[in-house]
Amino acid sequence: MVAVRYQTAFKLYPYARVPDQDAAPVRHPVVIIGGGPVGLALALDLGQRGTPALVLDDHEGAGLGSKAICFAKRTLDIATRLGAGAPMVDKGVVWNVGRVFHGAGKVFEFNLLPEEGHRNPAFINLQQPYFERFLHDAIRTAQSEGAPIEVRGRNSVTSVTPHADHSVIEVDTPDGPYTLEADWLIACDGARSPTRDMLGLSFDGRVFEDNFLIADVRMKANFPTERWFWFEPPFEGAGQSALLHKQPDDIWRIDFQLGWDIDRAQELEPERIRARVDAMLSSQSGTVPEYELEWTSIYTFQCRRMERFRHGPVLFAGDSAHQVSPFGARGANSGVQDADNLGWKLDLVCKGAADARLLDTYATEREFAADENILNSSRATDFMTPKSEISQIFRNAVLEMAARAPFARPLVNSGRLSVPCTYDGFALFGEDALNGPARTRPGSACPDAPLADGYLLDHLRGGFTLLSIGGEAPQLPNSDSISLQSLHVPDPSEELAERYLGAAAEAVYLIRPDQHVVARWPAFDAAAVVAALTIASGKELA
Repeated sequence: MVAVRYQTAFKLYPYARVPDQDAAPVRHPVVIIGGGPVGLALALDLGQRGTPALVLDDHEGAGLGSKAICFAKRTLDIATRLGAGAPMVDKGVVWNVGRVFHGAGKVFEFNLLPEEGHRNPAFINLQQPYFERFLHDAIRTAQSEGAPIEVRGRNSVTSVTPHADHSVIEVDTPDGPYTLEADWLIACDGARSPTRDMLGLSFDGRVFEDNFLIADVRMKANFPTERWFWFEPPFEGAGQSALLHKQPDDIWRIDFQLGWDIDRAQELEPERIRARVDAMLSSQSGTVPEYELEWTSIYTFQCRRMERFRHGPVLFAGDSAHQVSPFGARGANSGVQDADNLGWKLDLVCKGAADARLLDTYATEREFAADENILNSSRATDFMTPKSEISQIFRNAVLEMAARAPFARPLVNSGRLSVPCTYDGFALFGEDALNGPARTRPGSACPDAPLADGYLLDHLRGGFTLLSIGGEAPQLPNSDSISLQSLHVPDPSEELAERYLGAAAEAVYLIRPDQHVVARWPAFDAAAVVAALTIASGKELA
């Protein structure tokens, strides 16, 4: 019997007994293990599409500690589609600008979103408990409108047994154990995934020999709302690097690099942490304002992933499938993009509109994305923490050059920040007959742009969309069991034209439910659209 009482920042789904506990094993279409950002986003997406989703979480809500704080524009675009984006942006600290320092001197600064015409900013800083709370608020709204979503708190999964067409799940609760079944089981239970361990699956990769201290500090400070990163900081006790970010509620995230051979318990002693924080604050403002240590932790950089994200009726998403270092904000952001990729595919399969082989494309596409994130994260870590004298000399030479020469700045890697993955050449994507802007080629996530009645992404909600720009609105072709909606923009804004037309006068785009471009043409061709839709829905998979 579960006896532990978990501490939560927000008690979102308190334990309640359900009929499943008093019945023979009940079969559910989709069971999701884990109520973090990935599990909640996936459940919300499925439920809004009409596919029942059951979330099992061993807590009763969002846990303590800020954990993930940097949420990228692509994640906010997804959250907006799900009905949770606006409160996140309203609560979050919006930032586009970052500064890189070497010692006491500024190397350069950058703007992650210098162009206009987007609903969402490049990034917000928002503590993970708030992110989860706003997703759960959207779930409650969806439930009130009839969406078949259920979240069960203090339901701890103790056993998973996969079969050919379903899984059997043993669950422990304060009232004792019970059994249920799932056509599809999605493990979103974190980097230490118990589900992965239950199935005996490996989690391979690289552990970097360094430790970093997180200190969330509550204080009033006049530092600008920017990302500040130091190589070889000028303040005592910071190690080789340090990072400063502002969060809501007057919370500031500070990271210090500690090195590999440390006494973790000693480094977490409040007086030792305060000495480091005092040195940083004093070096920046000359004084040390009053502050409180809100949350502290030590982490080690790890870049690992499962070999395959699908194992029969069990799929893995988020940190349970892949793990990267925190610098670059690739963890929660890539996990939410996993959910975005999986939701519409799982919905089609559950409704019988697509073969289960469509779920293999979730695995291959997101395995590719994980490799891309791991590569970028590993490169950042190697640049930030050189392990040899020659590597240190090279790194510092790059920093010195970047302060004077803009061409050297792309070589500086303080954690390349999360960007959406482009699925170049993957099976579900069709032709590029337009030869238009590279940023909207097949496989890419649609960039936003202003329309007369809002923004482009506001109209790309849920289904496949045929976007036509300029000219006459085309007649939608008949498609077999896959719904297709139309969006015609006769007079595009300057931003829409620049991002989607380039030198072309007109264009037609087929866009997936997850807002990735399937194919594009200079003019409407009904046969070509049907062929691309057939490919994109997995009907031609071998």
